[in-house]
Amino acid sequence: MMNDVIRVAQLTKHYPAARGALPVRAVDGIEFAVREGEVFGFLGPNGAGKTTTVRMLTGLTRPTSGSACVLGFDLMTDATRIKKRIGVVPEMSNLYDELSALDNLVFSMQLYGVPRCERRARAEELLARFRLSEKRDTPFAKLSRGMKRALTIAAALAHRPLLLFLDEPTTGLDVVSARNLRQMIADLRDEGVTVFLTTHYLEEAERLCDRIAIIVRGHIVALDTVEGLKASVEGRTTVEVTLADGNGTVRTARFEGENVAAAVQAALAQATANGQHLLAVNTGRPTLEDVFVQLTGLSAEVMLAEKGKT
Repeated sequence: MMNDVIRVAQLTKHYPAARGALPVRAVDGIEFAVREGEVFGFLGPNGAGKTTTVRMLTGLTRPTSGSACVLGFDLMTDATRIKKRIGVVPEMSNLYDELSALDNLVFSMQLYGVPRCERRARAEELLARFRLSEKRDTPFAKLSRGMKRALTIAAALAHRPLLLFLDEPTTGLDVVSARNLRQMIADLRDEGVTVFLTTHYLEEAERLCDRIAIIVRGHIVALDTVEGLKASVEGRTTVEVTLADGNGTVRTARFEGENVAAAVQAALAQATANGQHLLAVNTGRPTLEDVFVQLTGLSAEVMLAEKGKT
């Protein structure tokens, strides 16, 4: 039976009211548990409470009320012990531009109290694992964006934590770098490292996560496996109809709901009347995006657009 590495009960964070405004309830009585060895996704639109939750669980901000246990330690009384035992990869790297890849790792180990005699060998091991050995002497500032993300994760693993917090790990990466980083995350899970992942990429969450919690306005509105979440909208049949007109313009229309057959028939009749012809009809199973849209009212495109503004 798997153990819980995080247990949260009625965790709450309120911020005082600004002048002329009401107090802000960033996180409002949430409850969940993260199991040992899983990738746990924490999703939600901007301002939903994701970052505040992570800041509380990693000891960077104190909860207003409620309780949390991380790796067997009480968040309220043992935050220092928790910090020493977890790895945290922030969205913006916290490594040093002027230090080389190797020296950044060695310095991270020094901060976490890794014995001096182990630091160099451990650093070389991490560089090899993250395919950075050839860049060992390159200053962090001169690494590519993908390499910087990989090195930041390597530094968070310097002290061999059993729990890793990853905040938007693939944001801004090219396709190849993002794919490599996702594989690294999957490998960590296979090695027994528990990963707490926040991401705006729903396909990424669907591919990587064992379970997902969705938070909206400070409340967790859903928590289940990916398949369990998709099953919650399983009754919503989705049909995509692709049409083309005489000029070769292609248009795709999507239909979903209980009366999808009638809607498709009506659309095809209208298309025929407009001189369009049918190219393809595809019936699809619900995706994590369908779940997200149903619970939040936001599409993946809107979510990513919001992300681009922050």
